Amino acid sequence: MARTDGAEAWQAQVLTPLPEPTVVRDVIHATADRWDTATALLGETHPHRTTWVRTSLEPVLSAEPDAVIAALEAEAHEPPWTATPRQAVRRTVGYYQRNRPYRRYHESLAWGWPIGTGVVEGAGGHLGNDRMAPSGMRWTNAGAQAVLDLRAVRLNGQWEASWQFHRQRQHARLYGRSAPAPTLAEARALELAA
Repeated sequence: MARTDGAEAWQAQVLTPLPEPTVVRDVIHATADRWDTATALLGETHPHRTTWVRTSLEPVLSAEPDAVIAALEAEAHEPPWTATPRQAVRRTVGYYQRNRPYRRYHESLAWGWPIGTGVVEGAGGHLGNDRMAPSGMRWTNAGAQAVLDLRAVRLNGQWEASWQFHRQRQHARLYGRSAPAPTLAEARALELAA
């Protein structure tokens, strides 16, 4: 399962290497489009703006995106709207139509999966930016990936198992057979050295 924010470039990157990924668009980005449309139609301070967004988003969460698209298209043809609100509605309709296959919120919710990318963005910030972004650092893709892999292993509590696996692979590469498990004394010395 892949989560994206609705940008077509990200979608292409996800769909290219994976044969049939399940892609779900971030619901927060869909909500942002709804807020922009509500503001264009009703104005930023209209008392029913929040209700309009909420009621128009509920069908999207319950697997009825076609109903939302039809309602928006009908809204775009209402007589009182000028060109600017109509453009906002058409932009949202286009976004919803383009992302129709990726609005499986009801499935994700049924499985207990997140429907937003906040979890992933937070993990990316914690896992990546804290280590990779300090001033003056420059990374190759391979070097950055190696550091991120090690950081993920450490944060997941798999450091010892990963180190043991690495030692066995290195031993097999050098001597043609797997390394024996370290003795208790050797394991203690390695622990103290770390």
